[in-house]
Amino acid sequence: MHEETAADTAALEEVTLVIFGACGDLSSRLLLPALGQLLALEPARRISLLGADREDWTDEQLRDVVAASFATADAASAVEQLSIGYRRCDLMEPDQIRALLSQVPRGSALYFAVPPSVAAGACAKLTADDIPADTMLVLEKPFGTDETSAAALNATLARLVPEHQVFRVDHFLGRSTTLNMLGARFANRLLAPVWSAEHVESVSIVFDESLGLEGRAGYYDGAGAMDDMIQSHLLQVLAVLAMEEPAALDEIDFREATTAVLRATRVWNDDPVTASRRARYTAGTVGTASMPSYVDEPGVDPARGTETLAEATFEVRNARWAGVPFTLRSGKAIGDPRQVVSVRFRPVRHLPSGFTGTADGAELRFWLGPDRMDLEINVNGAEDPLELERATLSTEFGEGALRAYAEVLSSILDGDPMLAVRGDAAEQSWRIIDPIARAWASDAVPLEEYAAGSSGPAHWASSH
Repeated sequence: MHEETAADTAALEEVTLVIFGACGDLSSRLLLPALGQLLALEPARRISLLGADREDWTDEQLRDVVAASFATADAASAVEQLSIGYRRCDLMEPDQIRALLSQVPRGSALYFAVPPSVAAGACAKLTADDIPADTMLVLEKPFGTDETSAAALNATLARLVPEHQVFRVDHFLGRSTTLNMLGARFANRLLAPVWSAEHVESVSIVFDESLGLEGRAGYYDGAGAMDDMIQSHLLQVLAVLAMEEPAALDEIDFREATTAVLRATRVWNDDPVTASRRARYTAGTVGTASMPSYVDEPGVDPARGTETLAEATFEVRNARWAGVPFTLRSGKAIGDPRQVVSVRFRPVRHLPSGFTGTADGAELRFWLGPDRMDLEINVNGAEDPLELERATLSTEFGEGALRAYAEVLSSILDGDPMLAVRGDAAEQSWRIIDPIARAWASDAVPLEEYAAGSSGPAHWASSH
């Protein structure tokens, strides 16, 4: 017999989800489909959805958008589980925000599906008295534009609600593979003892995409690959991979363990010039699609010198990882894109004479699409047992029951911030890349070029 748990009870309590920016692309393309999937898998949830934006929509117009978005997640029927309402609200008008919040019950989640600068501006206009009790504030990346602005944003949020009620969304922390890294490491005696600099030679985290700008110049041209991906996503993946074992996978222990890694992370050799590279794509063909040069994309200002491919190497300076290079890379318009976390182990200290072939260290890879794990090791050859060959052992993780955004949304509605970025972690991520930002701003690191559809500049090939 199933015994009712606290989680079961919480799932039955109605939660009001307020989406600021309900008429926007983020809401319809990512947030609402995630909500639909969550409701389809967990029908016991009771959610009241209140959309808010500057458009003169009606409740029915929002319901139509919700239904269309749910259909993309094969959750069309889940719309019947929702109470849906819409209110016109301009986040630049504090009186309108206060009027809306006066109608919101305690314990609600306020999801700012708007540009981060708009969310920060709206929060700055509010006081703690304007926020209903136990309300959760949900913000999208980036959290500031540098360490100073991130600290200022955190101070603003701290005036409104306690830290455990702030959800800085990083959907990479909800990806099933990111979470599966924890199980592979902590639940296997084979891996746990060798997860350190004594046995690990290097780590790389790559998230290359075939997509180009896709109409995102308004945001991307002011950010670039370093801020958009490495600072905000891949450093969090690094923190999960390198963390010490937490006492529990919960809000306190998990976030303290990952933030401790970020506090110890520095640019490799303290030299951003030799430890980082940047480039942007020129015209080319990705698959069968022709792609213009980045500088010719609508909305791009070539004078900004925005990179579409960034790579940087870091060191986690603690007893476990000192001396191991962690290389993070992300690029757009890549012809053979990879999304993978690779842990390369050191070779054996001594190989008996008589073996032929190479005996490189084993490599453990966590792929982020499709989600799987493989281990490449040395084995005896089929024809000559003394000739070493490489063999790969592989297992599929599956996609997980919930999409990454749905996993994060589930945590928000449950009031569990474990998968949210803590305030000091957001500041540390900016602190880590600050030397690189300064070096790039002074042109100490050249902005190279690569053809769309290639793997990057030709002399980068060995790192891809």
